Amino acid sequence: MMQQDQRNAQNHQVLEDQLVDVEDLGAPAVSPPTVRGGRLLLGASLVLIAFNLRPLFSSASTLLPEIRDHLALSAVGASLLTTLPVVCLGAFSPLAPRLAQRFGAERVLLGVLLLLALGTGLRGLSSVSMLFMGTALAGACIAIGNVLLPGVVKRDFADKAAVMTGFYTMALCAGAASAAGLTLPIERALDGSMSGALAIWGAVALIVAVIWLPQVLFVKKVERRGVFRVEGLWRDPIAWQVTLFMGLQSALAYCVFGWLVPILRERGMDGVTAGAIVSMSVMVQAAACLVAPQIAVRGKDQRIINVALCVIAVTALLGLLFAPLWTVWFWAVLQGIGQGGLIAVALTVIVLRSPNPHVAAHLSGMAQCVGYLLASVGPLIVGLIRGWTGSFAWCALLFVAVGAVAAVNGWHAGRNRFVAATTTER
Repeated sequence: MMQQDQRNAQNHQVLEDQLVDVEDLGAPAVSPPTVRGGRLLLGASLVLIAFNLRPLFSSASTLLPEIRDHLALSAVGASLLTTLPVVCLGAFSPLAPRLAQRFGAERVLLGVLLLLALGTGLRGLSSVSMLFMGTALAGACIAIGNVLLPGVVKRDFADKAAVMTGFYTMALCAGAASAAGLTLPIERALDGSMSGALAIWGAVALIVAVIWLPQVLFVKKVERRGVFRVEGLWRDPIAWQVTLFMGLQSALAYCVFGWLVPILRERGMDGVTAGAIVSMSVMVQAAACLVAPQIAVRGKDQRIINVALCVIAVTALLGLLFAPLWTVWFWAVLQGIGQGGLIAVALTVIVLRSPNPHVAAHLSGMAQCVGYLLASVGPLIVGLIRGWTGSFAWCALLFVAVGAVAAVNGWHAGRNRFVAATTTER
């Protein structure tokens, strides 16, 4: 019992200490806020930034039937639209550390907000080319924000990293839930203006940019610390199992973000109710994100919880596809538990399989880059299946296959061992 308690304490300490490797992110260290009000504003600003990193996905999903009708978008085009931002998450995330090292994390985050507002606004110009261009620009900004935000939280709130991580994780889910639940009512409030409903989320990002501006103006740079090189990671089987687990569970998540509202609407549900169901499911994900890591670190390893959450998430997706409509709310809650738990434990195993913070940062970068590129295939295939068969029913085979492979990799990634990588200072 004493050994188990020591293991639990060590796991909690790992989660606190290894969430982010600031040196690898390249963000310049800053003097921590000394005024309580300034620290509160900084924390609130970071949470608001996180809120803006998910509406891009669920807002377009909610209005996908209207987008297809208004812009004469084909089934392939709709599939590419839901896939494009996920591709950007993988393709542009490696740029974040370099940009932060050169310009500073605060300035880069300001640029992210401004360009995110521009990209989101471009989607409202009623043009197919602008729709895709704006989506790609916004997706690239979200990729960079995803990487930098945890680093700034860990750097400036080292004494409250776990609490702040919980807040910004919930803000991510809240952003997705708000866009899923409010975009269609906004469209109706704007007399059926699809363009306005898509573009209005850019105004939210612009407001947050104004709130963030003082952090850019008053940041104080200090001398940059050493940079560490990590070698052998890309040749390590455990690193690849962690990466595949991250990518495949993300594929399920972005299938939900991109297609669950159209699936429910095709089953006969009105758009507002479908959006509300997805919104509720995403908020359940936020709660699961807080609970699942606490459960995961209490066992001797994470194999069982990784597999169990895969089974729950896939079973719930099958219920949303085929179960009677009066049970949809139950399956949506279950899917939120499974998917939210998966997101959290996937991030947790990245930390727990790493022997030090530097390896954790590089493994996180590998898992996000490769994982998101892999995840982008999921929503693309869902759209293609719908176009080829005229129904979402056959997507069940895809969900089962992705869930099964995710469970296999989750089992191996959950074993209590470290990746074989060496760390040297340069």
